Amino acid sequence: MRLIYSLAWSLALPFVILRLWLRGQQEPGYRQHISERLGWYSNNKKQKTIWVHAVSAGETRAAEPIIRALLAAYPERHIVLTHMTPIGRSTGQALFSNVADRLTQAFLPYDINWMVRRFLRHFSPTICVLIETEVWPNLIAQCKAAAIPVTLVNARLSERSLKKAQRLSKLMLPAAQAISYVAAQSGPDAERLRALGVRDLCVTGNMKFDVTPPPLMAERGAKLRTYFADRPVFICASTREGEEVLIVEAFNKLNLPRALLIITPRHPQRFDQVAALLTQHQLRFVRRSSLDLDQDALPIPSDTQVFLGDSMGEMYMYYAASDLAFVGGSLVPLGGHNLIEAFAMSRPVLTGPHTFNFSEITEQAIAANCAQRASNAEDLMQRAQTLLDDVATRQQMGAQAHAFFLQHQGATDRTMQAIKPFIQ
Repeated sequence: MRLIYSLAWSLALPFVILRLWLRGQQEPGYRQHISERLGWYSNNKKQKTIWVHAVSAGETRAAEPIIRALLAAYPERHIVLTHMTPIGRSTGQALFSNVADRLTQAFLPYDINWMVRRFLRHFSPTICVLIETEVWPNLIAQCKAAAIPVTLVNARLSERSLKKAQRLSKLMLPAAQAISYVAAQSGPDAERLRALGVRDLCVTGNMKFDVTPPPLMAERGAKLRTYFADRPVFICASTREGEEVLIVEAFNKLNLPRALLIITPRHPQRFDQVAALLTQHQLRFVRRSSLDLDQDALPIPSDTQVFLGDSMGEMYMYYAASDLAFVGGSLVPLGGHNLIEAFAMSRPVLTGPHTFNFSEITEQAIAANCAQRASNAEDLMQRAQTLLDDVATRQQMGAQAHAFFLQHQGATDRTMQAIKPFIQ
């Protein structure tokens, strides 16, 4: 089965590269470092290496605590941090600029045997640390052949993803069984990973609770808030395609009095699309990119209805400038996104009905009264209006959100203990 998989990858490679080039029309980063995706690298540090793979921005931020822990615990080691997306790479550059002498970034090669072997020969890692959901059959097989232990940390697996993997059991089961050790986010994740074929695992919790919000972001959030005067502010964060139109239509229909709506699309290539949507619906909006927060604040026009967060790496700032948050990817069946950043900034959260990627943490947050689930966009806006009008309830939920955040910390230390025996 893996032979067929490898053949399919090889046949598809020209089309994959073409797609990469076309996607680069909107995101130029996809046209950079293409040789690395084919297994060709020039930045060899020639020293003992710990390899961490974080596919995109969310996984890279989740990896920050363990990367810093590894750097502290193994001062003689160098970190190779790989990604699949340009935004993951740029996120890593921002997070680890102060340790650039000990960390090299690169794109992961496509999952073709000879490309993976070139990567392994070039960097000579002594361990592979995969973040969250990355299970690549050829990568794992080549690591096993080279006697490189593979660990999967902060691991999560939804019921939907398990069913997809089980349909390819002849390919995925050997890959899962070849993983040396798995540190799962939760008990249900662990059970699903066992069903996939993982043999050795433990539950360590979610390392995203150990990410410390940068103090600068809180300061800039307070500065941004001065642009909004005394208006209540509702942020719809990390929105995905198909969600903004639902949000905008519900916002227009309900006509939240005095409230300012912040929309921060998850992907930068969609900033202009959302701006066009706001124009189409005749909403008065201001773009983040039009403001210079290093200058003295002048309030945005009082008739502004929407603030478009067209920037990356500033989510903590947006949460700090808001009173209430909706976390996107959940109004449409995409499984939702990370609620933890909002909780870290003491913000209560609203979510949509589709949260299968983060089902356990979402249910726990709802039970702890720091989150509420809306059935659709209109219900979302009605709940937002109720909470924006009820300052006491909103502040209580915010305090419980921060307590929930603190209560779940410690996953990084547990993960380090779990993978320590495999660090050669």
